[in-house]
Amino acid sequence: MFIPVEATPPSFKGFTLILPAIAVGNVAQLAVDLIVSTLSMKRVGYMHTDCLVPMVGPNPYATSAEDAGEIHTTAEVYTDAEKKLAVLQIRSPLIQSRSKKFRKLLVSWIKASEFSRTVVLSSSHAYQRDDQQLKGTPLRYLVTPAMRTASGPALTELGWMEMERLSPFPGLVEAVPRLSIPGGGVTKGLFTDGCQEELCLAVVLVFCSEGDNVPDAFTLVNHLNEWLLLVDNDKRGAQKWKVPGSWRLLFGSSHPPSIF
Repeated sequence: MFIPVEATPPSFKGFTLILPAIAVGNVAQLAVDLIVSTLSMKRVGYMHTDCLVPMVGPNPYATSAEDAGEIHTTAEVYTDAEKKLAVLQIRSPLIQSRSKKFRKLLVSWIKASEFSRTVVLSSSHAYQRDDQQLKGTPLRYLVTPAMRTASGPALTELGWMEMERLSPFPGLVEAVPRLSIPGGGVTKGLFTDGCQEELCLAVVLVFCSEGDNVPDAFTLVNHLNEWLLLVDNDKRGAQKWKVPGSWRLLFGSSHPPSIF
């Protein structure tokens, strides 16, 4: 259930929605952090649900002492009205037994809000790639039939690689290839729901391993920027992303000097 922070609920009609899947390395959540921080997006509401582990914390995008004390929650919605862009940031794990309920909640909200298109950022285990997935870029995409009609030619023109359907029994010619996204959390289920509900939805993901996944986040968000053009390139052709201050604590505090 979406709860606005102001008395007048915002209108999302015609907006593009970006949201992360809680997947291997938290790459999608880090990529969303970069988008919200760089565009200085405004918080307009939050999702009230029992499907996510509850949590609160200080403002992860604080730029001054005044806004550092703001309380932020598990799942919040940010917007950039000029770009007609909305972002749902999810900061805690999904309760496994409520995965289907959470997907239903998201799909219902997306349809009710009349977003023009939805982009799910995700990741998948690099070590479980098929031989054909070891070639070329570690980035892949998926689109629902509705999104293929709307944006398929643009993605093809960009030269993006679509996620391969793999045989569940490698070596058997008779086996029917199927979609597999190991480590992708709700990605596959949400994509399947999007196809069934005729949503204009795309998945953009990167193969990665657990560890320091900041480079993977930059890789994913730069790839997304090729399509959505969220930020301009600098003179060298690189994108300028603003790292939020909260990233200083990604790996905890540094060692105390007194131990030496």
